[in-house]
This record gives sequence, C-alpha cells and structure tokens, in this order.
Amino acid sequence: MKREDKGMPFLLKYENVAWYENGIVKILDRRVYPTKKHFVICKNYHEVIKAIQDMVTQSAGPYTAVGMGMALAAYQCKDMVEDKQLEFLLQASKELGNARPTTANRYKKITDRAYGIAKKAIEDGSNPIDAIVEDTVDSLNRRYSTMQKVGDYLVDLFPDHSGILTQCYGETIIGAIIRAARRTNKVFKIYDAETRPFMQGARLTASCFAESGFDTTVLTDNMINFGLEHERIDFYTSAADTIAMDGHIANKIGTKQIAILANRVGVPYFVTGIPDTDKKDINSIKIEFRDPNQVLEFQGTRVCAPDVHAIYPAFDITPPELIGGIVTDKGVYSPYNLNKYLTDGKVEEFY
Repeated sequence: MKREDKGMPFLLKYENVAWYENGIVKILDRRVYPTKKHFVICKNYHEVIKAIQDMVTQSAGPYTAVGMGMALAAYQCKDMVEDKQLEFLLQASKELGNARPTTANRYKKITDRAYGIAKKAIEDGSNPIDAIVEDTVDSLNRRYSTMQKVGDYLVDLFPDHSGILTQCYGETIIGAIIRAARRTNKVFKIYDAETRPFMQGARLTASCFAESGFDTTVLTDNMINFGLEHERIDFYTSAADTIAMDGHIANKIGTKQIAILANRVGVPYFVTGIPDTDKKDINSIKIEFRDPNQVLEFQGTRVCAPDVHAIYPAFDITPPELIGGIVTDKGVYSPYNLNKYLTDGKVEEFY
C-alpha cells in the first residue's frame, strides 16, 4: 500500500489518525495526548460521529475518521440485503458528513464519495469495506502530498533563523513544514499558542515540533502580545478550517485576535490551505458553538464555581485585510484574488 506519511511525527502516522480494521475504528485520543497514548475504539459509525463531536480528533483528523467511519458502516450492514445496505450507507453518509457544522462541506465530499464507491462495489459483488478503506488511504495520500506542496511554499517564506508563531494544530501542514525544513536545512524557532480550552497548540503542535528536534516554546493565550513584542517572532501562520472565496477564513477561536496583534507590530500572517470553492463569501461560513461546560473545565475537572457561565464558539473569522497571503498547493495568493487559484491550472481533488 502506497503511503505518504514517511517522515511524519507520531500524530500524523495514518494508524494514529483514524484506522478501520476488523469491525472497529480506532482513533488516537488527542484530548489526552501526549500525557497518554490512548485510542478510542468505535464499534459503530455513531461512535465515530461522537468521537468527532467530542474532539477525540480534530483539525483534518475527522476527514480520515469519516472515511473510516463509512467503512465501519459498511461492516455494520454487510449481512443486509442489497437495497437495505444502500439505505443504511446513505444514512451513514449524511450523518457522518454533518458531524460538525463548520466543516460539513468537506466531510460530505468524503462521505458522498465513499457512498458512491460502496454502491458500485455492492452492485459489482465486491467488498465495499475494502473499497472504502482503500479510498480513504488514497485521500490521505492526496492530502499529505498536496499539503507538502503547501508546506514547501510556506517554509520558503520563512526567514532563516527566524521565530514562527503558530495557532492551534494544523494537522498535515505541521508535518509538511517539518519535512520541508529538513529538506532545505531551514532553521527557525517555533512558538505555539496554547489554544484553550483544548490546548491543541500546547499538546499537539508543540509535541510534533519538539519530537522532530525543533526549538519549541509554548505561549499561553494571554501572552501573545508580550511574545510578539519581546520574543523574536517574525512570522505568524495558521491553517484554516474554511477559506471562503472572498478571502475570509475561519479557524480555531483566537486566530483573529492573534492576527490583529501581529498586524499591530508588523508581523505578517499567512494562512495555509485549499480554498473552499463552494463557499462564496463570509455569509457561507457557519460558526459552531460547542458545549460551554468545556470552557469551565480542564481534562474533566471543573475549574470554575458552580454558578459561573461560559460561551464556546469553536471558530472565529479573520478578514482578508489581516492576511498577508493564502499559501496553497499552487503558490501564494492574495486573499482578495482567490479566483485566480481557480484559473491557474486544474483544481486537484483534495479530500
């Protein structure tokens, strides 16, 4: 089986993202990593949905999880008659494809394709489970190879011996940065915003860079301005959960406020990812609001008094005027001219 995860840190090895085998899907629990290397075992596709909603996996992890979840759904219905199998898989595709609202357009591309592949396999008398798993691995390979192009363009922008500030956990782009830096011998120091309340920057991004030998420092979310003013930070970058065609991007809550601070002190902000051609403008972006109790506790322990309230928008929207450029697999584009991305050659399948 061809794989594109060579040289990637532990978190980005395929089996450690989400993996189907023998009637289960196992997903590395990113809520407790790196303190523990624990896998959540899903025995039906509804448990995969719950794992995604509970943030067992996040960033691009759910793209793999919904694909493997469709393989699990095919296993669940394997003993049904053909029309019932297809009915079951269509429902699974709809539910997995809507596991989280802000990125549902991306999930649906994967689950709709998996349904089509399963339908053809069933009609041909072949195994739909194997076909879906193979397609999900193919999707991983496409994403890893595509994001490596993005990472190559991004690292080329980094000044040598500079300080790079990141936000949240950008999944594949983190591994792509690591591989590009090794290939080009580019040296830089990494600063990771901790990213409350799930601390993905502190636990996930920082772990990947430190594991790979980079000088890595965590900044708490209320230290960013100090860090920008007093540490040597030359460049701010993040991935995006959504890139609308008018240049607005949605990413983990807090991304915009860091962009504002970076802009104030003259630190450029570059976003990585592939534009969502099905999202015309900011009005196409739906912000997910999560259970506010997740703000009031940390790793299951409540840190606030019983009568304290909270809100938890999962994402915020950063406008194009705060973005220096969108780094894609075709190069770097102005957020004001993303339509050029569509005309600069074929748009490759990414998910």
